[in-house]
Amino acid sequence: MSVANPLLEAAELRDYAAVRPEHVGPALDELLAAADAALELAVGPQVAPDYDALAAVLDVAVERLYAAWGTVNHLQSVADTPELRAAQAENQPRVIDFGTRLASDTRLYAKYKAIAAHAGQLGPVRRKALADTLRDFVLGGAELQGEARERYAAIQERCGALSRQFGDHLLDATDAWTVTVPEAQLAGVPDDVRQAARAAAASDAGDCRLTLQAPCYFPVMQYARHRPLREAMYRAYGTRASEFGPPERDNAPLMRELVELRQEEAALLGHASFAELALVPKMAATPAEVLSFVQDLARRARPCAERELAELRDYAMRDLGLPDLQAWDRAYAAECLMQSRYAFSSQEVRQYFTLPRVLEGLFRLIETLFGVTIREDSAPAWHESVRFFRVWRGSEAVAAFYLDLQARSGKQSGAWMDEARGRWLRPCGQLQRPIAYLVCNFAPPVGGQPALLTHDDVITLFHEFGHGLHHMLTQVDERSLAGISGVEADAIELPSQFMENFCWEWEVIQRLTAHVETGQPLPRALFERMVAARHFHGGLQLLRQCEFSIFDMRLHAEAGAAARVQALADEVALAVQPVPPPSFLRYPNTFAHIFDGGYAAGYYGYAWAEVLSADAYAAFEEAGVFDPATGERFRRQVLETGGSRTALENFRAFRGREPRLDALLRHRGLA
Repeated sequence: MSVANPLLEAAELRDYAAVRPEHVGPALDELLAAADAALELAVGPQVAPDYDALAAVLDVAVERLYAAWGTVNHLQSVADTPELRAAQAENQPRVIDFGTRLASDTRLYAKYKAIAAHAGQLGPVRRKALADTLRDFVLGGAELQGEARERYAAIQERCGALSRQFGDHLLDATDAWTVTVPEAQLAGVPDDVRQAARAAAASDAGDCRLTLQAPCYFPVMQYARHRPLREAMYRAYGTRASEFGPPERDNAPLMRELVELRQEEAALLGHASFAELALVPKMAATPAEVLSFVQDLARRARPCAERELAELRDYAMRDLGLPDLQAWDRAYAAECLMQSRYAFSSQEVRQYFTLPRVLEGLFRLIETLFGVTIREDSAPAWHESVRFFRVWRGSEAVAAFYLDLQARSGKQSGAWMDEARGRWLRPCGQLQRPIAYLVCNFAPPVGGQPALLTHDDVITLFHEFGHGLHHMLTQVDERSLAGISGVEADAIELPSQFMENFCWEWEVIQRLTAHVETGQPLPRALFERMVAARHFHGGLQLLRQCEFSIFDMRLHAEAGAAARVQALADEVALAVQPVPPPSFLRYPNTFAHIFDGGYAAGYYGYAWAEVLSADAYAAFEEAGVFDPATGERFRRQVLETGGSRTALENFRAFRGREPRLDALLRHRGLA
């Protein structure tokens, strides 16, 4: 195959701009054939049951396959086109089929068991990798026989297709909805949002075009005084990919089938439910333990949430003339109440968070705490707004990352970190350095000014950088345990949530802010009002997180839940929330975390990991926000170790004790 196919090139950096949909099929032809040949060689008599021998034959080919396929999936999430989507959909079953066969190959399983018989000869990191590998063979169906084995493989392929379709429907439903309105209906909305909406409308009449993209939707809901507009957008956003839209984009049938197939998969592997199966590689032991933990948090948050809602209703009736506060009024009323109570607005604060200044401050914080340097470099990317950076330790470049921060059509909503490639001491002796994708959906710059971030945007950016640091600063040489690989899914949010806390420190905020017009940093008095408002509606926010977690766990734990997805969501909301949601709300249809994001029966992990992250951050509160010794200890005991130890072992090594709940309750304003 010609090296003209960029998916086959072995360079450190992929030429993303050169990748075309027509490259996908031919690249997969060659890579799958090579991986299949490597698998057959690895399980044959020519390759001894030896750790390094298997890695040299099999891991090299498999890593190359998944690196190329990861590029295809990444491009489909940040630069989707109909042609790329079709190429991805056509080839996904082939990749899933190989992965299923690899994970359940009894011959390969036997070789790893033979290695395990002499595991004492291995170091502790390789013993951990081997133990995880054997566990994953069981979870991958390696002990299934006959029809059960065939059915398991069919389930994997079908679940992959359903998850992809779920994400496609959500992206299409989000991109498809627009409304053009007179600018008068945007009274109260920030100037830069109105300016972007005018430009999108390209209308001589001065109309504005609104979308459901985050930089448009959330400011309208938060600031627009025009109540009918808020209701229209709330309904459109809350009914995406549901029966209220085109039938071909309704995610309800996909959700039902996905949950049914997951339950069937669990039964094949000897588990009572998919929730039970999903917890095997996690910290939590049982679905009952998870539900007890989350329900306890909900009970603690409920009185606070009820007070918050009562205050909001009183304020809305008294000051805003809204006697019947509705779901589409709450963000607007909350912003007005916050301005009234704390004498500042989110929009006022936003003027100080220019993207260049935030990045400069974030990079300096990382450099101070973790002993690295971040320098911008150049590399081919998939969009003109994407930037590329390298991470240095002394004179050595230890990692790199792509930064894609702007919302746009054809890009999935939300924010995430993903790996372009992981750290790996390859069998040939070459050290492969980690590269990360850091993706957000912030408003692009308008009017010749730098892009402005809300404080919530800043928190999101720090969160994703926490994941990125976990991936990039690892010192583990085993591919399956480096960075975030091998970390329990309910602990993987520890570094990301840990980083969020710095966004509430005055010493950090000073370095992040410069007013877009005057260049002045955020005034201390305004910061103090922000801190006073930190836990504003914290009870309602925590209840929402608990609601999602309980719904997710019950959906994957209870028999018959697949047939009543929306009914279960309504039931959980009624039990958890102080007021029922609107009858038309279809949030499960857009719950990509559990239907297209790897968090099925795992959404509780955000709260579970926050126990660890809040307690870990307390060490910096005790020693000083910029204390380099504490930063070095966190880097060595948490960020560098990846999945080579359990998350609890990492935490104990950092804090010198077991985790405690009190820091989480204090950070949430519930202590």
